[in-house]
Amino acid sequence: MATAATQRMERDLDWYRNLSADDRSWVSLVAQAGISAFLAWYRSGEDPRVLTADIFGTTPRELAQKISLRQTLDLIRCTVDTVEEHISYLAVDGDETALREGVLRYSREVAFTTAQIYAAAAESRGAWDARLEALVVHAVVRGEADETFRSRVTELGWADVTGVAVVVGSAPPQADMPNSAGIAHSLREAAHRNGLRALTAVQGQRLICVLGQSEDCMSEAARLSAHFGHGPVVVGPHVPHLYAAGRSARAALSGADAAPAWEQAPRPVAADDLLAERTLLGEAPARRALVDRVYVPLRDSGSALLETAHAYLECGGGIEATGRMLFVHPNTVRYRLGRIAEVIDLDLSSPREAWTTQIALAVGRLADQARPGSWRAGLRERAPSV
Repeated sequence: MATAATQRMERDLDWYRNLSADDRSWVSLVAQAGISAFLAWYRSGEDPRVLTADIFGTTPRELAQKISLRQTLDLIRCTVDTVEEHISYLAVDGDETALREGVLRYSREVAFTTAQIYAAAAESRGAWDARLEALVVHAVVRGEADETFRSRVTELGWADVTGVAVVVGSAPPQADMPNSAGIAHSLREAAHRNGLRALTAVQGQRLICVLGQSEDCMSEAARLSAHFGHGPVVVGPHVPHLYAAGRSARAALSGADAAPAWEQAPRPVAADDLLAERTLLGEAPARRALVDRVYVPLRDSGSALLETAHAYLECGGGIEATGRMLFVHPNTVRYRLGRIAEVIDLDLSSPREAWTTQIALAVGRLADQARPGSWRAGLRERAPSV
């Protein structure tokens, strides 16, 4: 009957024919063990659940990884059908009905045992994937990109994922979620429903999400913001792949620290929109970025724009007062303000953008004075060491 069962599998199952000869021989042995165990059970009259777990005992781990639950159920169905076809050869006269009922009871228990085995394997795999995912997110936060990181990224299937951004916010209260794994899973599933890949982890009171396949990270983060706790949700800059995600993570984490300084910050808010607050926290990359994006373009566009920006801010946004300070017509001031908006993409008539510009100008002037050749740098070079 085991031979007949494998012949039936060969005839009816396309995927079975694609297995190697060794794998097909292992399937034949499993079928034979199952039939033998059924006959032994039927003779003894014991509980079938005592015997069914032994059916898969000789199966190598590699075969279990190659055959899915659906395929295993196909194998069981073929074997059961074969046994039912041979009822007349197995049963004495008058015992056919009882034997057929025994096949149904035993096959039910085999199906349940199979489901339990695959469920346990899935839980084990899920727990391993969750640990691996947390390790990858922690490595992204620390800016690690060594061979171990690359191996873990490949194991998670993220080696070819492009368009990455890191989102940081507070974790929901534990009263809403039973544990951190549930919080991360909920966010991951929400990202998947939006067509995104996501790696998530909870670090203390923070929930960190690494988005993949992202095109518009701000709008995508807005759709996921409900899964974060109260407070700001900060989105790091868009980077090409996971190996460059450390830069996005550092900006998002720094932005999360600095966001409380901007009470009216939108949710979510881009980390680059918090450059001024991050500069006040003493973050060197944010300070350099702010100088490069605001002060340097104004300085290199000619002294008129830089002087006008400084005078306009000093005069509290008054165009006429700025004109008097610079000895120019108010229309000239208006023209220069328009040019400033074009050069640095900041509107000085907006209080928020004016404040950002004022911070950038102050930091930029300090940076200019500290450059080699400046009088302040010369004093520092001549100062005795302590």
